[in-house]
Amino acid sequence: MIEAAHWIAGNKSRNDDGVLFCILLTSDVTPGFIPGVQSVTPRSQQLPVRSGVGHCPGMARTDSPDQPDLFHEHAAQADGARLVAGVDEAGRGPLAGPVVAAAVILDPDNIPSGLNDSKKLTEARREALFETIMSTALVGFCAAPVEVIDRLNILGATMWAMCGALDALPVRPDLALIDGNRVPPGLSCPGQHVIGGDGRSVSIAAASIVAKVVRDRMCRVMDCHHPHYRFAQHKGYGTALHLEALAALGPSELHRMSFAPVMAALSK
Repeated sequence: MIEAAHWIAGNKSRNDDGVLFCILLTSDVTPGFIPGVQSVTPRSQQLPVRSGVGHCPGMARTDSPDQPDLFHEHAAQADGARLVAGVDEAGRGPLAGPVVAAAVILDPDNIPSGLNDSKKLTEARREALFETIMSTALVGFCAAPVEVIDRLNILGATMWAMCGALDALPVRPDLALIDGNRVPPGLSCPGQHVIGGDGRSVSIAAASIVAKVVRDRMCRVMDCHHPHYRFAQHKGYGTALHLEALAALGPSELHRMSFAPVMAALSK
C-alpha cells in the first residue's frame, strides 16, 4: 500500500535550474509484486531503447480499439522486461497551471477493473480508480510549473515532467510505455512510444487517470488562491468563462505567459 504523498517544491537536479513542483509517492512497505529494489534488472542488462508502437512476433492483437489491454506489457515481458511502467500527461492545452505527468507500474495480479483513457471516464469514475491505483500500484508523478512551460515550451515541459514522473517511482522499470508519438530524451530507463496509448495499454491508461486527477486537484488549490478565475471549474482551459476573467483581471502568476491568449491579455 502506498501510504503517503509528499508535495515537494525545489530545484530539479537536471540540466536546467527551473523550479520543480513534484509529488513523490513513497511507501514504507513495497507492494508484494515487487520483491525489492535489488530485483530490478541492472542497467547493463536492460533492453535497448526502442520507439514505435511495438509488436511482439507471433503475438496477435486481441484488444478492442475502445478498451486498453495488456498487449504491450506482455510483448515487453516476452522480450525480457520485468517491470513495465505506463507514462502519460494531463494539461498540455490549458492557459494556466502546470502540465502533470504520471508513471504507473501495475500489479499484474491486481489490475483495477475499468481502466481506460481518462477522457472517456466521468470525474467520479476517475476519482474511484485513482484511489484503487494508489493502493495497488507503484506510482510517481511530476508537475512542470508555468515557469518551466514558458521556458521550454509545452512540448519540452511535458517531456521534462515525464522524465520526472519516472524518476519519482520507487523502483526503476525495465521499460516505459509512453503515450504519444515520441520518447522523451533523458529517460532513466528505455522507452517505447505508443500512439493512442491511453486507449491501448492499461498501464498508460492508469497513468492518464493519475495525471488527470492530480492536476484537477491542483486546480482546485489554485482556485482557493485565485477564486475570481474559477480554476476549479474550467481547470485552466480557454473556456469563455476563463477568457472573460482573463480579459477583466489580466494574467496571474499561474498563467502561461507564452500562450497567445495570455500574451494578448497581458498587452491590454
